[in-house]
Amino acid sequence: MTTVLIADDQPLQRFGFRMLLESQDDMTVVGEAANGAEATRMTAELHPDVVLMDVRMPGLDGIEATRRIVAGGGRTRVLILTTFDLDEYAYSGLRAGASGFLVKDAQPEELLSGIRAVATGDAVVAPSLTRRLLDAYVHHLPAATPPNPSGSPDPRLTTLTDRETEILRVMGQGWTNTEIAERLHLAESTVKTHVGRILAKTGSRDRVQAVILAYETKLVG
Repeated sequence: MTTVLIADDQPLQRFGFRMLLESQDDMTVVGEAANGAEATRMTAELHPDVVLMDVRMPGLDGIEATRRIVAGGGRTRVLILTTFDLDEYAYSGLRAGASGFLVKDAQPEELLSGIRAVATGDAVVAPSLTRRLLDAYVHHLPAATPPNPSGSPDPRLTTLTDRETEILRVMGQGWTNTEIAERLHLAESTVKTHVGRILAKTGSRDRVQAVILAYETKLVG
């Protein structure tokens, strides 16, 4: 059973999400929060598998709430929900450690599959949307990674093999595992193994964070 906390300042929106989620045999809503502070506190108390996190909420917003929840080190994953595709805050949410990004007008099946994916440790942002999102907000990348004057590679990439570096690069370009397998002439199971090793070696929580790393290190851009 996947446990979910709904964080949204609109009571009707929370009601709609609850009705949808509780219609599923494998999901249960453990609580509702009307702002980021409540979401942070209730996550610490209830330890839900997934938090559906709205971005714009009074007081503590969803971005800071996400940052605090992730910093807490628990198993809870955050799925950012926002009204607009390519919302200016979505990139910040992913940088804060969210495991995915969906717009509120997504189909119910998309939301449900997204929650299930996040609960199992996957990322729910479609590669094409990841690419568009990062393309739109690549100028928000921190200046904390200045070019290395020695020309040596970024230390976060040094443990990757040549093949893993190649796969991380095309992940950053929005390729799915199936596309990687087809275009690089690999078995899809082999691609999944490589992706898992990339996540482990770079300390990335999920595929979204790995794609952000590819942008930060100028592997793509």
